[in-house]
Amino acid sequence: YTKKAKRYTSSRIKHGGEERPRSEQETDGSTGKGAPHLFLLLLVLPPRTHLALWSPPLVLRRGAFGGSAATARVWSSTYEASSSSSSKMLDGSPTYTIDEGLLSTGFGKFQVLLLAYAGMGWVSEAMEMMLLSFVGPSVQLEWGLSSHDESMITSIVFVGMLVGAYTWGVIADIYGRRKGFLFTAIVTSGAGFLSSFAPNYHLLILLRFWVGVGLGGGPVLLSWFLEFVPAPKRGTWMCIFSGFWTVGTILEASIAWAIIPVLGWRWLLVLSALPSFFLLLFYVMVPESPRYLCMKGRTLDALHVMEKIARVNQTTLPPGMLVSDHNMEHEEDPNASEDTHLISLSVSRDEPSAGKTIKPQMGGISALYVLLSQKWVKSTLLLWVVFFGNAFSYYGIVLLTTELSNGNAKCKSTKALHSINSKDASLYKDVFITSFAEVPGIILSAFIVDKVGRKLSMAAMFLVSFIFLLPLIFHQSEVVTTGLLFGARICITGSFTIVYIYAPEIYPTSVRTTGIGIASSVGRLGGIACPLVAVGLVAGCHQTIAILLFESVMLLSGITVLLFPLETKGRELDDIQ
Repeated sequence: YTKKAKRYTSSRIKHGGEERPRSEQETDGSTGKGAPHLFLLLLVLPPRTHLALWSPPLVLRRGAFGGSAATARVWSSTYEASSSSSSKMLDGSPTYTIDEGLLSTGFGKFQVLLLAYAGMGWVSEAMEMMLLSFVGPSVQLEWGLSSHDESMITSIVFVGMLVGAYTWGVIADIYGRRKGFLFTAIVTSGAGFLSSFAPNYHLLILLRFWVGVGLGGGPVLLSWFLEFVPAPKRGTWMCIFSGFWTVGTILEASIAWAIIPVLGWRWLLVLSALPSFFLLLFYVMVPESPRYLCMKGRTLDALHVMEKIARVNQTTLPPGMLVSDHNMEHEEDPNASEDTHLISLSVSRDEPSAGKTIKPQMGGISALYVLLSQKWVKSTLLLWVVFFGNAFSYYGIVLLTTELSNGNAKCKSTKALHSINSKDASLYKDVFITSFAEVPGIILSAFIVDKVGRKLSMAAMFLVSFIFLLPLIFHQSEVVTTGLLFGARICITGSFTIVYIYAPEIYPTSVRTTGIGIASSVGRLGGIACPLVAVGLVAGCHQTIAILLFESVMLLSGITVLLFPLETKGRELDDIQ
């Protein structure tokens, strides 16, 4: 039967993909006399393939089982999801990719709903990070902690994020974006809520570490949302997405201002965990990324998601069948046979490692190997430098605002730095006001990122931030200091926003969240290191040295940005594995 089916397929190709007359089909056994052979084939094939055998489009139009039994098995399991990619080569039927589908459906109500969901996760991360400014001094006063013990409450969160950023990235690339941010929301909300009941310092440190592990999964939500946005609007909408971080910082300062003086720091921890609980509440309504589904060979599932996008946005998909960019490569090869396509589909579905996707049993090792391969190593190492520079500069400027704004002509002792009364309204007011500096930074980055490009935008932001900090090498008045730090924070916020747009665009879907996760982990090292400069050196009357270190990091980061080999403005996300 399979030999005759092969002859039928070859004949069909010669006839331009048209079905031959019934008399010709019966001559070589495609129908009629072929029935006994079909019956015998049913006896030896698994039951799950029987439906595919009896499907008229499969038997009459595809020559389905031309080749080995293994090829037949692959075809039956992948027909609905993937066979249309090879149909383009056979009969000229149109196909389209995820990027082309998103371009056709546009940015509409569906993406706005996803933006609200992903933005809630970004608000949650910002709130959990900003509360460190308030909880540390409050806990120190209540439990009589040393300055070192208080600083550990902040540092341990960064250590957890260092671990979580890599871990959740690998999980999201192997098991899916949805499962990735599900686990992060569970860990963040659970540990955050339980930390409010911590009876002692050591248990509080342990729980805040796990909060940091959960917060490390923030890039998973970023990648997930990015993979639903059409290329022409990606930069602008990712800047808007970053605005949720600013919302979180302002919201946290407002809640702390109202709650801590009355109810104490424990209630602040409870309220700060609520956004993560909201992520769990609406999780069942969230779709998986169609790019991830295509990468895993689940093209039919990806098509269902694309159809839902078109339905909600009240638009239409392009004519033809959905294929991944990986399949399009095979379609464009005029020398490939149908069996070649079937074997390719077999590899991409049953043996992901052959297509350079990540095998679950190898996980992070495979991902790191891909990221440091010859193709990606330059971009990866440069990205690590830029993430470190952004985190070091951003958190450093935030800390310098507190250290320098209260009259930097006189040096403060380390003891004085940690004797802030948690009920002093000025503490919350200062954080509340300076958080608004991020708003113009996000607006500016949204305006230039798709016009100027990612690389030049980031380089310009680093340069202007460098210029704003330069006068602070020498002592300035309080008003001038505040204004210079405000301007520097605008620019470093813009740079941080753009690097989170650029990073997912340079990696393929198979390692996208892992790549961002590792880069984010390197950035956490900058967050851990910056207090040693912004607090330690300034408190020791070494303001000039501290500012020069920040200037050096900004200058190095700006030069590094220009060395990136790729500008991704308007570029479609790379789905080739």
